[in-house]
Amino acid sequence: MSPSPPRRPQRRAASSRPASYDESLLDAELQAYLGDAPSRRVRRLRRLSAEERQRETETEALIALSLGFPIDELLPEERPLLPAHIADAPNDYIVVRNHILASWRADPGAPLPRARVLETVAASYDHLVAAAHGYLAREGHINFGVSAAFPAAPPPDAALHGPAAPAASVIVVGAGLAGLAAARQLLRFGFRVLVLEGRARPGGRVYTSRLGGDKAAIELGGSVITGIHANPLGVLARQLSIPLHKVRDRCPLYYPDGRTVETRLDRSIDLVFNTLLDHATRLREFLNEAAERISLGEGIEKIRRLYHVARTDDERMVLDWHLANLEFSNAGCLSELSLAHWDQDDPYEMGGDHCFLAGGNSRLIHALCDGVPVLYEKTVKRIEHGADGVSVTVEGGQVFQADMVLCTVPLGVLKSGSIMFDPELPEHKLGAIQRLGFGLLNKVAMVFPHIFWDEDIDTFGCLNKESSKRGEYFLFYSYHTVSGGAVLIALVAGEAALEFEKVDPVVALHRVLAILRGIYGPKGVTVPDPIQSVCTRWGSDPFCWGSYSHIRVGSSGADYDILAESVNDRLFFAGEATICAYPATMHGALLSGLREASKIHRAAESIMNSDQKYSLPKSLRPPNGALEDLFSEPDLAFGRFSFVFSSVTLDDPEAPGLARISLDKILLLQPKNHEPKEDEKVQDPAAEKIVLHTFHLYATVSREQADRLQNSSDDDKGRLGLLCKDLGVKLMGYDSTCDVCSDMISSILSARKARKRLQRPKNFNISH
Repeated sequence: MSPSPPRRPQRRAASSRPASYDESLLDAELQAYLGDAPSRRVRRLRRLSAEERQRETETEALIALSLGFPIDELLPEERPLLPAHIADAPNDYIVVRNHILASWRADPGAPLPRARVLETVAASYDHLVAAAHGYLAREGHINFGVSAAFPAAPPPDAALHGPAAPAASVIVVGAGLAGLAAARQLLRFGFRVLVLEGRARPGGRVYTSRLGGDKAAIELGGSVITGIHANPLGVLARQLSIPLHKVRDRCPLYYPDGRTVETRLDRSIDLVFNTLLDHATRLREFLNEAAERISLGEGIEKIRRLYHVARTDDERMVLDWHLANLEFSNAGCLSELSLAHWDQDDPYEMGGDHCFLAGGNSRLIHALCDGVPVLYEKTVKRIEHGADGVSVTVEGGQVFQADMVLCTVPLGVLKSGSIMFDPELPEHKLGAIQRLGFGLLNKVAMVFPHIFWDEDIDTFGCLNKESSKRGEYFLFYSYHTVSGGAVLIALVAGEAALEFEKVDPVVALHRVLAILRGIYGPKGVTVPDPIQSVCTRWGSDPFCWGSYSHIRVGSSGADYDILAESVNDRLFFAGEATICAYPATMHGALLSGLREASKIHRAAESIMNSDQKYSLPKSLRPPNGALEDLFSEPDLAFGRFSFVFSSVTLDDPEAPGLARISLDKILLLQPKNHEPKEDEKVQDPAAEKIVLHTFHLYATVSREQADRLQNSSDDDKGRLGLLCKDLGVKLMGYDSTCDVCSDMISSILSARKARKRLQRPKNFNISH
């Protein structure tokens, strides 16, 4: 049996928790009852026997379980958000809740309104539908996403979100998965949102570069969707109709001299590795509190010596490979990982296959960005927070003010102290930041002229003679199935990842090529030089200072929860290091953003219900000249009309945008001795027209409306009538446009920068 594929290692799930529900069963099970239309659902429900209805309830409960909900009880955080009479007797509510979750996952491409749920549930449960649907929608468990049905704007039923949200403003620090998910959700709640990003691109530690003449998509950061069942990233991919490629299980291992590790030895050491982890679990149970002071690496090594396993050189090299894979999974050296708590997130692991996303994870990032106002190259240096709101200062001294701020920077940035908080963060939060570990994973990405390796595998591993270098190029990912090119990526984990930061990229590339030629040369396969290559340096990147978090000796899962705590309902935190159940994962980052959007919504309601009132911060108004700059290069122009749009792709008919209509203020000079008649209603054609100046009116429009105006056979005057009368568009002056459409202006600026970045030629060449 080949070793486990490169992922967070499969760990033992808690014995009390059933296996994750197979989402592939969902369509078959629910289609029989949901039907193609809501009315069919109602009729079929009435004909269900008690046995059939019980089977349906059990199926929906399993779906809810796969989404992280207990089968027959409330989530701890769910209970206080429900009316007391429901929380005290929740059985019927739980059935309704599970039904809503299953209905949403059956078709996540479209919103699931409360009215549709009411059609499928008996009238006596209407109050439970209202409670469950309200909770699930606001907490981001349903009705989230990136398809055209989920624009970054309040939906038609926005009134259901309450009156507080539209008055509040939020600054989001960081345009990674957490920040973008939160910003998008907050915009749908009706908040005024501005995202500040230090880099010149979105995504943070999710970074898809394009190499090989811009043809091949290369994942330099987060790469694998770890467990597709119930994974919110899978929902986004499904909404965008992006194919997913299952990471195949076969992962051959090779000795340093190119020989393939024998199957028997492979299986034997795989069993030894898992047995060592089992004994490590028993050891921490035996040591109790003393285990808090011991590392996982120390525990494993003591057990290995006690049982005298992996004593030969070959056995030790194979075991070292498994240990390197474990260090990769946790972005940390085993000597740092806590024996007591390193695997505390095991019970929550997503089930199902691990997958690559065709075309790269940046497709999800750009979809999340669409319609979200982001200002790039704004490195935050100071965050002030208090009862009157927040003030965020960026490098260069520019200050942004709002009612609340959401900080989504990586744990490494918080550890570095590069952002000053005023007042300082609470002591227990500072302690959690210090205790948690933030490790490192680096990569060497290569685009070759052709595929020379086995096309039937997605991964293969390489052993190292030195234990201290066991993580050096220990694993190769093949992305030829999803990247659009012959792409290999070599991973560097553990202590080797730290040393890799100091290695010259040319030297690193030559070492990788030597390994590949050592494997394939004896097989008569020529390994060509790569067309292009790039080495990552995540540990030296000032916008992250590392890769992802882990539980270090002296820390625990509780520190993730502490890091997630807000400060006085003004300062909030999100990111993979703030979610105890799903740390160090892309889906964990996204879920933390949805979580904080809900917390901010509740905080806004609380403040609105108190004596405090929100004021619209002037700093969220567009910078002076921003509106003029936009229309200096319009996306579409004809006659007196010009348009700019908030979309990375200009051909999206639903893309929102701004229209500008240029009009002339005219002075009429009548001829001398002209005597107007009393019934004269038209201007004298002999009058001289002098244009005093040109002024502009503005309106919010969609791309579809702009195209309709352009295709109209009317003149500009007729088009103006079409715009105002037929399309019902309201015209605004300059000041009103800057005040009312500030979010739109920021979003258009961000979309324009994104389009320019996509058109900009890349230069990642490293000589070899």
